[in-house]
Amino acid sequence: MLFISLLLILVLSFCFVGIFLGAPYMPTLNKQVEIALELAELKKGDTLLELGCGDGRVLIAAAKKDIKAIGYEINPFLVLICYLRTIKYRQLVQIKWGNYWDKSWPAADIVFVFLISRYMEKLDKRLNNYPYKPIKLISFAFKIKGKRITKSKNGLFLYIYK
Repeated sequence: MLFISLLLILVLSFCFVGIFLGAPYMPTLNKQVEIALELAELKKGDTLLELGCGDGRVLIAAAKKDIKAIGYEINPFLVLICYLRTIKYRQLVQIKWGNYWDKSWPAADIVFVFLISRYMEKLDKRLNNYPYKPIKLISFAFKIKGKRITKSKNGLFLYIYK
């Protein structure tokens, strides 16, 4: 019974978040991470904000390039995994547990997301009102309807907010 309860909690924590808050957990492939950082043209000392940082892959890749990385994650299991994976980069990586829609976002040079289509318009509105501009958005797989894409490569889309 305990095993079934734990399994149910685990499944719900992954499914609920994906369906109702943005996107299911799907680790970003290393090649996509590399392309995202290339499209963003970030420099040492820049700040990347990842909404839904999952296991921390993007945060680690950014930190390896001396880019400060801040990740939000609502799933407590993924927060723990991400925290453990990024300990080595603690001076550059910060993980925030919670729903990023309910938080104020710090100043950043780029936002990286993998959100399902129905949340892209909400993100667009949030970034239009973001006080720290200019800011770049890299979206993996999903486009913002009606917004001009600045650059794209292999399913990653760059948008610039001025």
